[in-house]
Amino acid sequence: MRALVIQHDHLCLPGFVGERLRERGFEIVVHEVVAAEHHHAPAVHSDFPDPTDFDVIVAMGAPWSAYEDSVQSWLLPELQLLRDADAARVPVLGVCFGGQLLAVAHGGSVERAERQELGWYEIDSDDSALVPGGLWFEWHYDRWRLPPGAVEISRNASTSQAFVLGRNLAVQFHPEIDETILAGWLANEGEGEVRQAGVDPEALLAETREQSIHSRPRAHRLVDAFLDHVATR
Repeated sequence: MRALVIQHDHLCLPGFVGERLRERGFEIVVHEVVAAEHHHAPAVHSDFPDPTDFDVIVAMGAPWSAYEDSVQSWLLPELQLLRDADAARVPVLGVCFGGQLLAVAHGGSVERAERQELGWYEIDSDDSALVPGGLWFEWHYDRWRLPPGAVEISRNASTSQAFVLGRNLAVQFHPEIDETILAGWLANEGEGEVRQAGVDPEALLAETREQSIHSRPRAHRLVDAFLDHVATR
């Protein structure tokens, strides 16, 4: 079995999600869209692979917004890949930015959220066997508008947090996060963002380290539910 991980930059690694896919027997193929040297000029060309060459696809997060002009050179082809995957019944898990792209690809939209979420937040779930409720890590400024036919699974006071559409599962939070990934985000301009939001970056790192005892198995359960219940629809 093969899993395509669309890694939009060099920092948004698959973490606990990739770990669980490997444990479930998947060979992971990473397609990095924007290399580190193009981080500040992301208008690159990207030759996306054929989605039908894979059993599942995971679209990771990104530091950009889906409506930014600077990313349209590769975002439009990626949206087509997501539509082609859906037509071919290839399951897709979209994480944060990847979840927003799933919304856009299938007729929804993405817009600036009324308030940002940076840190650990409680979410409510209508189906805890699919998307466990509780604390999840968030780092986003945008929100999606649900595409036609999507079923919202979870939410919080700020925005929609997960939806299912066919064999697609979109989550607004970051199940993959661990201390190493977060440290990379903070070291690459993220520290200023969290400080501006009134969050202590060292305290956020410490909380993420402490939460890993719960967040890792919770992320694994999410991947299992995606593979066992969404991917088989």
